[in-house]
Amino acid sequence: MWTYQTGFTQPDSCRLLAVLLRFLNRITPLAGSTSSLYSANFRTHCQNSQKMDLIVSLVFLVLHVVNCSPGPLVDVVVDRYDIPKLCPREVQTEDFIRYHFNGSFHEDGKIFDSSYKRGKAFISQVGLGRLITGMDRGLQGMCVNERRKVIVPPHLAYGSIGTGGVIPPDAVLVYDVLLLDIWNTEDKVQIRTISKPPSCNRTTVASDFLRYHYNGTLLNGEAFDSSYSRNRTYDTYLGKDHIIKGMEEGLLGMCVGERRIVIVPPFLAYGENGYGTQVPPQATLVFEVLMVDVFNPKDDLIMEVKHMPEICTRKTETGDYIRYHYNGTFQDGTPFDTSYQRNTTYNTYIGMGYVIRGMDKALHGLCIGEKKRIIVPPHLAYGEDGVGELIPGSAVLVFDIHVIDFHNPRDPVEIKVTHKPQECKMTSAADDLIQYRYNCSLMDGTLLYSSDHYSSPSTTTLGANNVILGLEKGLSGMCVGERREAVVPPHWGHGENGAGEVPQSAVLFFELELVDLQKGVPEGYVFLWLEDDPDPLFPAMDLNGNKEVPLEEFSTFIMLQVKEGKGRLRPGVDANRIIKEMFDNQDRNKDGKIVEDELKVNDDESEQAARDEL
Repeated sequence: MWTYQTGFTQPDSCRLLAVLLRFLNRITPLAGSTSSLYSANFRTHCQNSQKMDLIVSLVFLVLHVVNCSPGPLVDVVVDRYDIPKLCPREVQTEDFIRYHFNGSFHEDGKIFDSSYKRGKAFISQVGLGRLITGMDRGLQGMCVNERRKVIVPPHLAYGSIGTGGVIPPDAVLVYDVLLLDIWNTEDKVQIRTISKPPSCNRTTVASDFLRYHYNGTLLNGEAFDSSYSRNRTYDTYLGKDHIIKGMEEGLLGMCVGERRIVIVPPFLAYGENGYGTQVPPQATLVFEVLMVDVFNPKDDLIMEVKHMPEICTRKTETGDYIRYHYNGTFQDGTPFDTSYQRNTTYNTYIGMGYVIRGMDKALHGLCIGEKKRIIVPPHLAYGEDGVGELIPGSAVLVFDIHVIDFHNPRDPVEIKVTHKPQECKMTSAADDLIQYRYNCSLMDGTLLYSSDHYSSPSTTTLGANNVILGLEKGLSGMCVGERREAVVPPHWGHGENGAGEVPQSAVLFFELELVDLQKGVPEGYVFLWLEDDPDPLFPAMDLNGNKEVPLEEFSTFIMLQVKEGKGRLRPGVDANRIIKEMFDNQDRNKDGKIVEDELKVNDDESEQAARDEL
């Protein structure tokens, strides 16, 4: 090829060449045939190339052809009538190619051979004499998916002899070619990264187990296989010859979530045999790969603390019962389950085999309020089998958990005094009537109930089973004005079933303040002597000494005992009603007055029957 430096710009040179080529087409059949070849080169290089020396060389060739006398076809004529927009590689000497063709005679267009009719593409090496000389030349510079016609004169085909009764002597041959594949023995696996995730904690290495999706095509774009069509990943070990050699190399160093193109030459794929009807012999394979999952059989749990509370007085251990929220995803971020969607925590015992081994291990040593990411390899999760359509086989699971609370079935109520008044003359106990303020929350701070939501403090009688046992315990032994915090485990609270806004098996946190305290009397009594009762009793009751005690006089006597601290009425009940009941119990003959004989207990009456009496 000549080279020549010129002052023409590329557009000027291209216009000049176009004029010369049109001139050639009019002056001679030889020039016309030759110009077909170079018209294609003109279209390609004048539109896409920066190489001016080729254009100028073509000009000299045109001038040379003009000076030639008309004569027979002396060289191969190539018509590149369909050129793909993208052509990353052109056929060169020693390349192997796979192509379809129709071979016909130039004279009458009759087809003498066709790879299409045989149902199998033709495979050969270019430029080493394995093809007729005309095809060796005519296939040079061809792109995959390009269509071209190659016109071969007899002396570059089968000459004056022809061949086998198929090709007559001195036949000009026309090959209509579609290039399907191109490769060279020096080729290597080509890898092109399409996208990578923002972060990549590890990349694939030999001995890893991979789960990936792929689309597989031949070099001409024809699809031969896809994991997406089967709606499941391709799962395999890397570096153990379970897949073709080219993919072994092409999958190394990938991150989960990474996409890449892997181009595998035939000798690193299925070679001369191909693979069934899907992959033809000597086919270059193109894989578009998405790495979904990777782990190694030696992997252990990976745990990352996302949030740690400022105060952690206790950490989970074997035998504890834990309540936590979680989001479950695969390594590529695809979700498979979440407790938040169900609006309920996941509740389980720790270290007792109720959850997958990896989670059982990961739930140890956690604080209430802690948030943690836990990556569980499949041999510590659901293994090769997975779980139905929810968890694929050999899937790595990622759990983002938030510990709401935990307890042990042996836990007592934890009480912490946050304020105690300087004077404390009496403390709350069973049967006492108390008024108290409270806030009831979950351990994550979620407020459930509060006395502040009502117009007055809450009132209860301790020991009357009006509140949960844990709250009874938290309110016992308090001074008026004292404030406490009480942590109530579920077996001291609402148990496994919960109640109202209280979730199942929830640990409750109470903030308590005792507002008022009225000492009480035992269950079944309405009045309690705090000292020894007067002996004899009736003279003490008979304030005017007339041997009979009406209701008014009886009421005066009882209230005097309460005032002097000698006796106590049941708190929280109308005093007049209680005294009336006591009087009626003593007025046995119901004549409106009590006499001395009515205070005596008959032999057939037990103390239990007379307990409401004085």
